[in-house]
Amino acid sequence: MPKILVTGGAGFVGSRLAEKLIADTKNYVVIVDDLSTGDLGKLPKLPITNWRFIKADVNDYKEMAPIMTSNQFDYVFHFAALVGVIRTQENPVKVLKDIDGIKHVLSLSKNTSVKRIFFSSSSEIYGDPVEIPQNVYTTPLNSRLPYAIVKNVGEAFMRSYKQEFDLDFTIFRFFNTYGPKQSKDFVISKFLLAALNNQDITIYGDGAQTRTFCYVDDNVDACLKAFYENQFLNDVINIGGNREITILELAEIIIRVTGSKSKIVHVDPLKDGDMKRRQPDNSDMKILLGRELIVVEEGIKKILEEGLFELKDFKGCKEEKS
Repeated sequence: MPKILVTGGAGFVGSRLAEKLIADTKNYVVIVDDLSTGDLGKLPKLPITNWRFIKADVNDYKEMAPIMTSNQFDYVFHFAALVGVIRTQENPVKVLKDIDGIKHVLSLSKNTSVKRIFFSSSSEIYGDPVEIPQNVYTTPLNSRLPYAIVKNVGEAFMRSYKQEFDLDFTIFRFFNTYGPKQSKDFVISKFLLAALNNQDITIYGDGAQTRTFCYVDDNVDACLKAFYENQFLNDVINIGGNREITILELAEIIIRVTGSKSKIVHVDPLKDGDMKRRQPDNSDMKILLGRELIVVEEGIKKILEEGLFELKDFKGCKEEKS
């Protein structure tokens, strides 16, 4: 039975990943999260037979060392991070602390039984678009934002530990991902909440900035295919949708799908961190999945069908501390 650690497993993508790992009863999964941005309500609603949750701060070595040394994990998905454009802008020093967590996980992994680390990097490291679509091998990484720098440093650590200690890795560069259980301060969740309450939808600037959006199951399924099929070993892959739409168009789609009476209101652009364009070269991801990705309109309908917003405390899992 492979032992798998998922850090940040009470977060949006991490919780979905953990749920799918746990669904395979051959796996034993330990979810670690400090609940600073994660939520107990996002933990899997599955029988506690092959998983457990431990509340711990990955950036604190004293909390992580006993977890990793006692469990002797085979694989680690390091998804813990401070996320969100506004949150990371307002807490740049706290963002930089995530470098400590990367170092702790790598150091403890090389000294235990870990065979491979899967690291959640970000499209933010590409910075202002030099080329579209953004390619993992040819597009320069030019962002100076603390969040992007941390992810870039994390990637460098992955490569360095492979070179010096032969610790295998896979780097996922996540582009905008959305779906059920996403925090309310991300764009699709924020717009949906406003639309469902017939409130104004606020857009920074003129709304001409573009993004691509990836439904969470497409994201997680690609990550798991790389894991189970041993793909992208010691390599990088973009994880994201490739249909580029403006933020204004996104607001209009959400109003149409929900039948909302919301009005679109424009406010001053963000001071920093709101790139004009972002679009991945996701050809490798589509080959890995072996199918097309879910389009935004369908993804939004899936969110509405599943019931997105009201998270209730998860009573089925005893919270543990390291």
